[in-house]
Amino acid sequence: MLFVGDDWAEAHHDIEVVDEQGRVRARRRLPEGVAGVAVLHGLVADYLGDVDEPEQVVVGIETDRGPWVQALIAAGYVVYAINPLQVARYRERHGTAGAKSDPGDAHVLAELVRLDRGHHRPVAGDSVVAEHVKVAARAHQTMIWTRQRSVNTLRSMLREFYPAALVAFEDLAGRDALAVLAAA
Repeated sequence: MLFVGDDWAEAHHDIEVVDEQGRVRARRRLPEGVAGVAVLHGLVADYLGDVDEPEQVVVGIETDRGPWVQALIAAGYVVYAINPLQVARYRERHGTAGAKSDPGDAHVLAELVRLDRGHHRPVAGDSVVAEHVKVAARAHQTMIWTRQRSVNTLRSMLREFYPAALVAFEDLAGRDALAVLAAA
């Protein structure tokens, strides 16, 4: 088995790969995106040898969402999303310096899933239905945010050019207000 600690940032991931005995096999800073995932798969392939069982790769990362995590799950790796507060406590438990570093957190995450993964739950991959619900929920949220921005813009313009409309209509997104404004 291989254990991967993945400390992610906005533009990169600090990775540490350790074996079952805790020996460090690789440390790298990988770019975000497909190129970084490809390098990670290459590192795993280098150290897994001829074993063709992706579930023998256990990944510890501080998030349970995003394309990177979904790519790891899709590859068949077992992914544990570890709360950042738990990572900080684990870091404190194993060292007195307390200084945070991305490579250091990658090491902590690798050790955490190597030694204490029984105390955590792996991230479940989403079903097809769950993916559809996510897309619909995001579209719904986007429509609401767009409507609110439009109402705010309309309110601002009416305040400047026709303030009486703000007095006449409580809800600028309501049917009555929209009908009068469309006719105007």
